[in-house]
Amino acid sequence: QVQLVESGGGLVQAGGSLRLSCAASGSMFSISSMGWYRQAPGKQRELVAVITSGGSTNCADSVKGRFTISMDNAKNTVDLQMNSLKPEDTAVYYCNAEIRPTGSWLKFAYWGLGTQVTVSS
Repeated sequence: QVQLVESGGGLVQAGGSLRLSCAASGSMFSISSMGWYRQAPGKQRELVAVITSGGSTNCADSVKGRFTISMDNAKNTVDLQMNSLKPEDTAVYYCNAEIRPTGSWLKFAYWGLGTQVTVSS
C-alpha cells in the first residue's frame, strides 16, 4: 500500500516562509514524479509545482520566483520551499506522486490527505 504523508503546513504572516515536506512509503518499484497541488475554498485544485525523478521542474506562474520544489530520490521525499508568501497562497496543499507499485506494470497517481497553509495579511 503506497502512502503519501505531508507535513509542514501552518499559519504565517504575509512575506513569511514555510517549507512543506511529503514522504512516500510502501512497496514501490519507481517514482516518476512528485509534486504539489493546492485548493482554496470555492476554487478548483490547481498545480503548484512538479518535479520528475530526473530533476525537471514545472511550476505555476503565480509562484515562480517564490516557491522552489526539490526531490530526494533516495528518500522518496519532495519538499516545497515557499517564500514571500501572500494571502492568496492560502489553501490546502496536497502532495501528489506518480508511482509504479511493486509488481505492477502500471503507474498510478497517489495523493496525500493535504496540509493547510494560511497566510495572514
